[in-house]
Amino acid sequence: MNRDHINTFLLFTGLVLLQIVILNNINFLGYINPFLYILFIFLYPIKKLDSTLLILAFILGLCIDMFSNTGGVNAAATLFIAFVRIPVLKSVLGKKEIDFNAISLRKLPFLKFMSFIALLTFLHHFIVFGLEYFKWDNLAIIMLKTFLTSIFTIILVLISFIFVVKK
Repeated sequence: MNRDHINTFLLFTGLVLLQIVILNNINFLGYINPFLYILFIFLYPIKKLDSTLLILAFILGLCIDMFSNTGGVNAAATLFIAFVRIPVLKSVLGKKEIDFNAISLRKLPFLKFMSFIALLTFLHHFIVFGLEYFKWDNLAIIMLKTFLTSIFTIILVLISFIFVVKK
C-alpha cells in the first residue's frame, strides 16, 4: 500500500465520518443540509478511465445512505457525478482531449474550477432531491432545496479544498 492509497482511504473515511456525525445533523431553515462528502469525487486523481473511482463513489454514497436511511439516493447521485466527471471537465475546459497526467484541479483557472465544482454539485443535489421527492408536484421544492443546498455545499467545498489540497 503506497502513500496515495493511504491518503485516499483517510480522505474517504474522514469525509464519511464528518458527513454522518456532524453535517447530517445540520438543517438550516428546513432546506439546507450540506453534502461535503462529494469533495472526495473532486479530489480523486483525474484519470481517463478509472473504474476504481466508480466503485469508491458507489461505496461512498452507500455508506452515507446506510447512516442516513435514504435508501440508495446518495449512492445513485454520487455514482452519477463520478461517471460524468470527465465529460463535464472536458466541456468546462472546452477541449475534446485532455492530457490526464498533466491536469490538476488546483492548476485550473478559478472560474473554470468553480464551473466544474458547481455543475457537479448541482447535478448531485438535483438527483438526490429528485429521487427523494420523486413527484412532478414537488418540482419547486426540489429546485429550491437543490439551489440552496448547492450554494452552501459549494462554499464548504471551496473552504475545504483550500485546507485539503497541498500547494
